[in-house]
Amino acid sequence: MLRKMIVGAALSLSLAAGAQQNDTKMNSFITNLMKKMTLDEKIGQLNLLTPGGGILTGSVVNPDVEAKIKSGKVGGLFGIIGVDKIKQAQELAATQSRLKIPLLFGSDIIHGYKTTYPIPLALSCSWDMSMIEQVARLSAVEASADGLCWTFSPMVDIARDPRWGRVAEGAGEDPYLGSQIAKAMVKGYQGNDLKANNTIMACVKHFALYGAAEGGRDYNTTDMSRLRMYEYYLPPYKAAIDAGVGSVMSSFNEIDGIPATANRWLMTDLLRKQWGFKGFVVTDYTAVNEMIDHGLGNLQTVSALALKAGVDMDMVGEGFLNTLKKSLQEKKITQSDIDIACRRILEAKYKLGLFDDPYRYISTDRATKEVLSTDKREAARRFAAHSMVLLKNNNDILPLKKSGTIALVGPLANNKSNMLGTWAVSGDAQLSVPVIDGIKNIAGNGVQILYAKGANITDDSALVKMGNVFGEKISLDSRNPQQLIDEAVEAARRSDVVVAILGEASEFTGESASRSDISLPESQRNLLDALSKTGKPVVVVMMSGRPLTIQKETEQATAFLQAWFGGHETGNAIADVLFGNYNPSGKLSMSFPRNVGQIPIYYNYKRTGRPQAENAPTQKFRSNYLDVSNKPLFPFGYGLSYTTFSYSGIRLSNTSMTPGQTIKASVTVTNTGNYDGEEVVQLYIYDQVASVTQPVKKLKGFQKIFLRKGESREVSFPISIEELKFFNSELKWVAEPGDFKIYIGTNSDNVKDASFTLK
Repeated sequence: MLRKMIVGAALSLSLAAGAQQNDTKMNSFITNLMKKMTLDEKIGQLNLLTPGGGILTGSVVNPDVEAKIKSGKVGGLFGIIGVDKIKQAQELAATQSRLKIPLLFGSDIIHGYKTTYPIPLALSCSWDMSMIEQVARLSAVEASADGLCWTFSPMVDIARDPRWGRVAEGAGEDPYLGSQIAKAMVKGYQGNDLKANNTIMACVKHFALYGAAEGGRDYNTTDMSRLRMYEYYLPPYKAAIDAGVGSVMSSFNEIDGIPATANRWLMTDLLRKQWGFKGFVVTDYTAVNEMIDHGLGNLQTVSALALKAGVDMDMVGEGFLNTLKKSLQEKKITQSDIDIACRRILEAKYKLGLFDDPYRYISTDRATKEVLSTDKREAARRFAAHSMVLLKNNNDILPLKKSGTIALVGPLANNKSNMLGTWAVSGDAQLSVPVIDGIKNIAGNGVQILYAKGANITDDSALVKMGNVFGEKISLDSRNPQQLIDEAVEAARRSDVVVAILGEASEFTGESASRSDISLPESQRNLLDALSKTGKPVVVVMMSGRPLTIQKETEQATAFLQAWFGGHETGNAIADVLFGNYNPSGKLSMSFPRNVGQIPIYYNYKRTGRPQAENAPTQKFRSNYLDVSNKPLFPFGYGLSYTTFSYSGIRLSNTSMTPGQTIKASVTVTNTGNYDGEEVVQLYIYDQVASVTQPVKKLKGFQKIFLRKGESREVSFPISIEELKFFNSELKWVAEPGDFKIYIGTNSDNVKDASFTLK
């Protein structure tokens, strides 16, 4: 043991010495390079552009951008896809600019590159960190093979309001789960060596608090206490920083009255001084320019504010490029401000190995081999199946039998255009597997499929226009709504079971896709009403990028599967789950409201001084609604399986502990059903008396386990003082002596409990 400790210590010292040597070498290289750079070239490194419109056939970038690259006025590009085009653009910098400083090439690789995986909200419902890391790893391999070296991901904004369209890009409502996912994504993208040609630099976003936009309306104001920031909203960003993320993107919202992009407390005091971040900060799209509308001044003023705050790279707006030189002359900024930002950009390029080889990520052979490869399509199918959440399964109607007649209905049943979901900028939707093909692939010859569209995604022409902003996602049938419903009802009457594929269009979620009404569109509600009246069992498969208000729909359905948007292999994955080739194991990472009036709704709420008693009739002068329960329709952590699991009571290794001790909390989980299956065992903790009011419970651990039918397993969680800490009123991370409750169970609302004391 001693020898292992000595060897381990020696290895750590060796690695530290190697890292220090690498830093010294990098610093020397960049210092020498910067001595050769003009002021214009230094400012040019802070300029991130996209090629823009008006590009002639065969051109990679428009003439204006090309000239800027040659003159050293561009630090990076995004929006260029394909290894040949990226090579041409890199050649402009590497061969025709004065100092031949290579460009960064970035992209919104949000849930896959050209092979598209489930949306991030869906992936978070797998609660499978190794799988989520693999999603990022495969995305990096594919994107880097096509010439890219930087992704604007992961998006780790905590979100408690499903009206906000960008919940689709995040990991839901919980800071602990969100932090684990942030770490997994960064590790998957960046690997262990950023200079490897199959890793890419990650960019955590949107820093900070963007998920708390008021009213769920994108780009809107955010306002909260520092205590809420530190306890609930900041942890996933911090987790990404601790995981070594290379870059950070500023958010559009304000914080304490100052937009994030000009907020020095956020970008310097918190991010760099408190958290020790060493990478660079890039704005979101034109975020510098948009501070003019916030009321902070003209372009020169806001650009200077952003640089002084700690922002290093200006995305698209060119405020830095066009005003910083003047601000320097007028002493509104210093030469040091520009040099620090320039150095951070050059350091990123050095860490990526671009100075050694500007074409490190550019390989036609790798692109041919890796892009849309078979192994990635197979992985996409597996990831999609593992992300789905079974919300209801009356009479064990699922899994379906591979015999008889199925009425397959719904506007998303035979549809390729919406399978990828939002923000799949490089994915080709026409390469998707629609649900009808997936069911045919899995069901076999023993199943007769009667297909009917049943309804348009929506009949609302205004919504159709919004949903088709990036191409046709919603097509309006030439038949009238009643004719579509009649055809579906006729198919249902001739079938043994109805499978209804319903939901949103893919562009109903994502950026600039907030909705005040998050119910199922009326056209589909009318279809489901008609189907439920046939008396046939109805299995609803819901595709969406957010929790919807579906109380009536879940009551009407015999079974309900939340499938989200699953990517290229959606159809096959849905069929795998419906027919039992995979037993669903997903758990919700975001609570489902009963109606929009409950929003924001989340499991880790705080009690009031007049709480509504659990499972009691509504009382006057208590914190409740007159017309609906306080509880969500489906709570955080909820998800069924084709089998069932039972939990024993919690066993504690001790009922008290001191700060230096650890308690072990254990339960025995048994698969009591008829199928092998996976269960996510969840640990929550409640601090019963504290100097700062505490939520009713906080997720502090989880384990995903596989049990064969009839199998039992002990699941244990170590609890140390770290799991008991919180931010007090002085924003200190502390644990206070007193009584604690432990909850372990299958979701945040269905748990066993035990108590212990911290002395």
